[in-house]
Amino acid sequence: MQNVFKKLVPITIFFALFLVISACSTGDSDKNKDGSSSQEINIRVNNDPDFLDPHMAEASITFQMLLNIFDGLMVGDTDGSLKPALAKDYSISDDGLTYTFTIRDNVKFHNGDPLTTEDIMYSFERLMGKGSGKPLTSNFDNIASLEAPDDKTFVITLKEPNSAFLSYLTAQDSAILPKSNDGKHNEEPIGTGPFKYQSYSPQNNLVLVKNKDYWKEGLPYLDKVTFTFQPDDQTALMSLQAGEMDFVSVGAHRVPEVENNFKLEYQNSNATLLVGFNEAREPFNDTRVRQAINYAINKDDIIEAVFSGYATKIGSNMSPAMGAFYEEGLEKMYDHDVEKAKNLLSEAGYPDGFETTISISSHAAMYTDVAQIVVENLKEIGIKAKIEVVEWGIWLDRIYKGRDYDMTIIDFTGKLSPYETIKRYQSEDSGNLVHFSNNEYDELMKNVLLETDENRQIEMYHRAQEILAEEAAAAFIADYQIIWAMNPKMEGYKLYPYFFHDLSEVKLVD
Repeated sequence: MQNVFKKLVPITIFFALFLVISACSTGDSDKNKDGSSSQEINIRVNNDPDFLDPHMAEASITFQMLLNIFDGLMVGDTDGSLKPALAKDYSISDDGLTYTFTIRDNVKFHNGDPLTTEDIMYSFERLMGKGSGKPLTSNFDNIASLEAPDDKTFVITLKEPNSAFLSYLTAQDSAILPKSNDGKHNEEPIGTGPFKYQSYSPQNNLVLVKNKDYWKEGLPYLDKVTFTFQPDDQTALMSLQAGEMDFVSVGAHRVPEVENNFKLEYQNSNATLLVGFNEAREPFNDTRVRQAINYAINKDDIIEAVFSGYATKIGSNMSPAMGAFYEEGLEKMYDHDVEKAKNLLSEAGYPDGFETTISISSHAAMYTDVAQIVVENLKEIGIKAKIEVVEWGIWLDRIYKGRDYDMTIIDFTGKLSPYETIKRYQSEDSGNLVHFSNNEYDELMKNVLLETDENRQIEMYHRAQEILAEEAAAAFIADYQIIWAMNPKMEGYKLYPYFFHDLSEVKLVD
C-alpha cells in the first residue's frame, strides 16, 4: 500500500536556483579511511515503516526498505518470476507436497553468526505461531511438517498441494531471521541481505550500511543508504532539486521540471488503485449501491488529472502486469454513466442519495487528489461525501486493521503470484479490507491452489476477476506508473513488478 503522488503546487524561484547543483550526490564528499570516496545516497520515502520486524510488517512502503536487509529462501526477479536466494536450489515432489531446499554455503547474518537450518526452522515456526499459539500469517497453515535432515537441507511438507506456495518463500512473506536475535527483531533487525541496519529515527529516517560479508561476492557497492521520510511531495521534490536527495518519485505533471537534470525511470507498478467500500455497513452491503458508485466514478478523469495519463484503466483487482492471468475487458464494464448510476441507487432505495465519508491516508497526495474527483462524481448522483484525512499509522490501525470506515481509497501493491494478488477478497481472509463475501469466489480461490494445470488456473483466475467486477467488490480505478527521478550519477537500479528499492547493485559513477 504504497505511495508516490504529487499535488499541483508551484515551485518557488528560490528553490529553482538549486537545479545547478542537483547532480551532486549527498554523500560524494565523505571519505573512507583509505581516502576513497564513500558511496552514500539519500532516498525519499513517504513515511515510516510500520515495523522493522519483517514478520510483523504489512505496509508495502516498509518492504521497499526492509528487503535490503533480509533474504528468504526464494526471491522475486525483475520479470516477476521466482529464483533461489538463501536456497541455492530446490525440488518439488511429483505429488506437489514436498519441497526440498539446499541451503547456500558461507552465508552470515549481520551479527556474524552463520546461517543454519536451525535459523530457518526458527523463522518458519515463528511465523506459524509454534510456541506462542499465535500465527503471524495464514500462509503456512497448510504445512504438515518442517524437517532439517542435515545442516544444508531443509524440507517443507504440505498437507495438500498449493500452486502459490513458492511465492510465500520470499523475504516479503518469510524472511529468514537469526534465532539468536529472538525478542529483538523489531528493535535491532538482523538479516543476511546486502545492507545492515544502523539506526531508525521515527519521522526522520532509517539508515542502512554495507554488509561487507554479503553472500553475493563483490556486492553491494554503496557504503550507506539513508531512507528519509518526507510525506509532503513538494518538499521531496525541492530536496531533490537542492541536491539533498538522490532518489525521489515525481508526479507525471512534474516531469518537465526534472527531466533535463535527473535520470528518470518509469516503473509499471503492478498496483491496483481502488475506492473501497465497507460492505459490512449499509448501504454498501447492497451490490446495486456499489455498482452505482462504479458507474458514477469517471476513471478517465482520474487517470488524466492525477496521473497525466501515466496509468492503465482496470476493472478488477489485477493489472495487465500479470500477463495471461489478467482478464481483459473488465475495465469497460462500468464506463461512466450517471443515469445508470441514478437508476441503480433508486432501485436500492436511495433515490435522493445518502451521506458518507471517504477516509484516506495523508501519506500520499494521490489519495486526496483522487478523493476530490470522486466527491464531485458522487454529487452528480446525489451522494454527499466528505473527505477525512488521517495519518498513515491511524489509517493502518483504524481502517485497514479495525475496518472502521465507510469508504476509503488505497492502492494495493503487486504480488508475485495471481493468487496473492486477489486472495484478500476471500470471506475469511485477514486482509479482506472491504468485507467482500461471495461463495463462488471463495470456492474458486480454494480450488485454484489445488489445480496443477496452468491453463485451468488461468480460467479460474479470470472467473474470479469477473466476480469481483460483477459484484462491484470495489471501484477499481487504475494501475499507475511510478516515475523515479534520480541522481544522474546513480547506476544499477533495477525495476520490479512489486515495491522494492533494490540497492544491491546500485553505485555512483562520475
